[in-house]
Amino acid sequence: MIGSKGIWYMLIAAFTFSLMKVSVKLVSHLPAVEVVFFRSLVSLVLSLFFLFRSKVHVFGNNKKLLLMRGVCGALALTMYFSLIQQIPLAAAASMQYLSPIFTAVLGVFIVKEKVSWKQYIFFGVSFIGVLLIQGVDARVSLIHLLIGVTSAVFTGLAYNLVRKLKTTEHPLVIILYFPMVTMPFAGIYCLFNWVQPQGLDWLVLFMVGTLTQIAQYFLTRSYQLEEVSNVSIVNYTGMLYAVVFGLLVFGESYSWLSYTGMGLIVTGVLLNILYKNRLKV
Repeated sequence: MIGSKGIWYMLIAAFTFSLMKVSVKLVSHLPAVEVVFFRSLVSLVLSLFFLFRSKVHVFGNNKKLLLMRGVCGALALTMYFSLIQQIPLAAAASMQYLSPIFTAVLGVFIVKEKVSWKQYIFFGVSFIGVLLIQGVDARVSLIHLLIGVTSAVFTGLAYNLVRKLKTTEHPLVIILYFPMVTMPFAGIYCLFNWVQPQGLDWLVLFMVGTLTQIAQYFLTRSYQLEEVSNVSIVNYTGMLYAVVFGLLVFGESYSWLSYTGMGLIVTGVLLNILYKNRLKV
């Protein structure tokens, strides 16, 4: 299991996503939707280039599910980028790591996975962690909590749709539908709310798009090759990166209660993943 391609792909995705989060926070003075627009533009160009190079049909087979995956991904990412810009990096990352909970719960209906009462207890532990962070950190408001949880819901839905599409679509086709859905709406927003990037902002915006594209590809391949519960645990290496980058790059610090909250979030989800893995033995 440890040496499987799915595990290694998730390790690459987690580290690359962490670098992307740092890039997003570096341009906090720009609207989140504008950052999403540039991320989508880079993703569109790269996806089309590699799709044409691989001679893969651009629009895929199951267009309905692909569009749904694109919409869910667009909503999740826009809210998450906004959250990263507004609150400390590790706090934002910890809320997004709730997504495996919603992946599991929504998986009951979408991919017919089973969830036991013990797993709901584990989910409760994670939510207590989120409430603890929001309660003790003045930088995290109730609005931030709602944005973070909603983003995690849409992320969980998107992951399940990736699982549904694994046998019918090329990974780059799945990724392509995100910018195809996002760019028209983000573009209209930018027309009326444009903030001019300055100097190195352009390079950072390019890095947001490039890093996300790389991370999305490896994450998509990981979920296509392995069960969600098998690879989700590896994604939590990103929590460590968020704490370290937040401290070194942005000088962010936390109280011990905030760290406890983050620990509860990770513990609850990891217990769920370990429990599911044990059932398969």
